[in-house]
This record gives sequence, C-alpha cells and structure tokens, in this order.
Amino acid sequence: MSSSPVKEADVGQLEPAASTIQRVVAVIDIGATAMRMAVAEIHAGAKVRMLDQLVQPVQLGKEAFETRRLSRKSTERVVSVLSQYQRVLREYGIEGTSDIRVVGTSAVREASNRLAFADRVYTATGLHVEPIDEAEVNRITYMGITPQLLANAELSNGKAMVLEVGGGSTEVLIVRSGNVLASNSFRLGSLRMLQAIDLARAGVDRRRALLENHINRTLNQLSDFVRGDSQLNLVAVGGDIRLATRLIVDDWQPGELAVMPTKSLTELTDTVLKMGDDEIVKRFDASFIEAETLGPALLAYAMLAKQFRLEHVYVSDTNLREGLLKDIAVGGSWTAEFRNQIVRSALSLGRRFHFDEMHARSVAELARKLFDQLRSEHLLDNRHEVILHVAALLHEIGMQINVRSHHKHSLYIIKYSELFGLSRSELLQVGLIARYYRRAPPQPSHTDYMSLDRETRVIVNKLASILRLATALDDTRTSRIREIECQTDGKRLMIHVPGVRDVSLEQIAMKQQAGLFRDVFGLSVVLRAGET
Repeated sequence: MSSSPVKEADVGQLEPAASTIQRVVAVIDIGATAMRMAVAEIHAGAKVRMLDQLVQPVQLGKEAFETRRLSRKSTERVVSVLSQYQRVLREYGIEGTSDIRVVGTSAVREASNRLAFADRVYTATGLHVEPIDEAEVNRITYMGITPQLLANAELSNGKAMVLEVGGGSTEVLIVRSGNVLASNSFRLGSLRMLQAIDLARAGVDRRRALLENHINRTLNQLSDFVRGDSQLNLVAVGGDIRLATRLIVDDWQPGELAVMPTKSLTELTDTVLKMGDDEIVKRFDASFIEAETLGPALLAYAMLAKQFRLEHVYVSDTNLREGLLKDIAVGGSWTAEFRNQIVRSALSLGRRFHFDEMHARSVAELARKLFDQLRSEHLLDNRHEVILHVAALLHEIGMQINVRSHHKHSLYIIKYSELFGLSRSELLQVGLIARYYRRAPPQPSHTDYMSLDRETRVIVNKLASILRLATALDDTRTSRIREIECQTDGKRLMIHVPGVRDVSLEQIAMKQQAGLFRDVFGLSVVLRAGET
C-alpha cells in the first residue's frame, strides 16, 4: 500500500482560468475504497480551475458493509492520509481548515461508529468529516451533469437516467429536459458485490453468475422506479466507467459526454471478468483500486444498457470532487433552478397523496411572501425559505391517511419520502414544520423534535410559526388573498391585505394560529383589510 499520495490520471480544468483568483480550496472524498483529494483555484464569476488531484487506497467499505463498524486500524489509516494531504495543501498555501471540505460517502455514512470516527479525525487533524447522504450526492451530481445534458441535443429534449455504480451504492437521477423527475439510491455497489461473492466462496466459473444474480435484483427495482413508455438514455458516471471509456473511445474530450457503444462495453466487460487484478493493472494501466472493482461495476452498466435495449451509453467525466468544488464556488447557495427542482419533487409527492393543490400553492406563496418581508425578524437564509415552501406545499399531505390527526401523518410521510435535493435532516425539518402548522406547538415529549440540536429547533419554530400565519390567510381556501404588506412596530406585526375589503374570517383564523408566532418572535399579529 502506497505511503504517499498518488496523483490521479484525469486531472483537468473545470472552467477556463479567470483573471482574478479569489481563493484556493480543497475537497477530500473519503470513499469505500479510496480517499481522493482535489485542489483548485476559485476565480471571479464562480469559475473553478483544477490544480491537483490525489488518491490513496483505504479499506473502509469492506469493514463498514460487513460489520457496520470502522476499525481502529482503518481510522488511523484515514488520519495518516489526511495528515499527508494537509502537508500537500500547505504547499498550496492552505493552512487552516476553512478552505477544506471533507466528506464521507456510503462507508462512513453506514458505520455505526461514524461519530467516534469523525471525532478521532478532528482530534488528530482539526478537519470535520461530513457524512453526506444520498440526497446531497444527487444534488452534487445534478450540479455537475446538467450543463453536459443541456449541451446535447438528444438529452436536452429527452429522458435520461443518470447513474453511478459506486463501491457501496448506486445513485440514480431521472431527468427530462433538464428537470429532475425522480432520484433514488440502491444498495448495489461493486464492493458489496465482491463481498457477497467472497462470502459464498464461489469459484471462478460461478463468480459471474453470482454477480448477475445480484445485479438483476436491482434491475427489477430500477425498472419499477423508471416507469413510463418514453425512450430512455443512459448517462453513466463514475471512475470505473471513465476508465472503460478511455480504453474504448479514442477522441474523448474533457468536459464532453462520450458515446460508448453497448457492444463495446459488453466485450470489455467479458474480458475484464476473466482477468485477475494484477493482469488488469498491467494490461489497462489501471491502479489496484480500479482493478478490484472494475469488473462488477462494468457488468452492472452493461446489464443495465441491455435491460433498456440501448445501443449506446453516454459517459460523463464529472465526479463528486468537481461537484463539491463548484458548490464551494457558488457559496453553497441553492440556485433558482435547483430550488425549482425541489419544488417540482414536492408537488409530485403531494399529487401522489391527492393533496389540495390550489390551497397548497396559495399557502406556499403566502409563506414565501411572509418569509421575505420578515427577514429582519427571522434572520434565516434562502435555504430555509425553500424548506418552508416545501413544508407549506405538503402540510396537509397526511389527509389521505386520517383527517383528524393529519398533521402527525404528514410528518411521517415527509420524513420517510424521497424528495430530490433535500437531505434526511432537511426532510425531518420539513416534516416537523408541517406537523406544527396547527394545534399544539413543539413539546419536550416529541421525540423527532427533541432529536434536533437547539439551533435547528429554533429554525423549526420560526418557520412553523410563519406557516401558521400563511394557512390562516387562506383559511377560506379560495386563494382570494394574494398580496400582503407586513410592518412591525416593536410589539406587533401588522399584516395589511390590499384590495380585499372584508377579512373577518381570516382574522378569526389568525387569532387561533398566531400564538406560536407571538411566542417565538415576541410579536402579536394584527390582520387588517386593505383599501379597495
């Protein structure tokens, strides 16, 4: 095992160099089989110029997927590699930790002792390890892949499955004309497949049959997940498929999608599956990290292409590190388009439960206007506005289960749903805001609420209290109140409704709903009709 960082082969610029360097940053991806670091310059206009990429092997996936724990030996290996990376970063002028983002994917995320692991890393290096969930991975993938999809005539107007077979999981986005239709994660990973074969103690002749059986189970789930009769294109992402593409496609240009014939992919897969790791390294100039997982991953891509009767597969050269760098470049903010993708996903979920869409949209729009006009009071950012907007859209989604206690059922449905772009933590916040849009405020006996840290509990309280005001404004369910004007005088929040003469019904609802807002912000609420 190498004792010093190894440079990755596919180092390249994400964007053309700009005239002004704003900062030099680094991202480190702690994966199932390797730790990868990318160093880049951030230029004016959120441009990113790659400077360096390094990789070191680790064995985290083999432990996490089998025992659900990371051993002390592996933890110290991670500490050692991070210390090496920090020495490299000092050469680039990165001394502190504010310009370094460290993320852990499936192996770290699934380890039962991930907190102890993160604490040990922080103690030794000062670096915070952030276990990112599937939603965050899909968000980063979407950011990186969208420009390439929109630049391709066939993909920009059609339906595409963006798919990455990783070491521990397979991440999937279904995109049509740049819009995300669905996202999901499946427990199909190249390292998991290898472990299943090792447990079965299969010989060479049976290895492929066992791999195919493992993959077929996920293919059946994928077929149900995709649905629809429209023509589907496959856009493959990941290190294994990039290696295969470099071997097959001669003129692949950085930043562009490569077109790989399914026949060529199948032939290469057949060849690789008959070879040992050492032979793969020598013949294809691959690293031992790549050689170990290449066969199972390529078989998954090839079987998927055949399942959907595709003559070719598109391959993207984007990766998680590049997406993370772009995220840093834009300040981690959610663009208007990304916000719209999240809202579309929420509307799709609401329609599955036959929600009152007109009322939901009205409440969401009123909540947005309240949020915007009360920024000096709540002091929250635009991410929280999106969370409030989604909670407003879905606050009555539990009606399909039980009308009387639908707010509690709304929490359950939202908490365990898949909404594109929102992490598990963010989904819980959305669910709690929806749960507290009526009746009793948050209580110490509410387990989900008390699982949050104090800062997040305060955020939930603020947003739930705003949502209560928005629902009161559309208590008649007629969407007749569209515009509002808010003013505060230190003791009261005055909400004026221009163009509406009589708001007596809404005033009654407001008296019932404004208590939480008063408790959170210290302001009583007065609703007044505007002049016609």
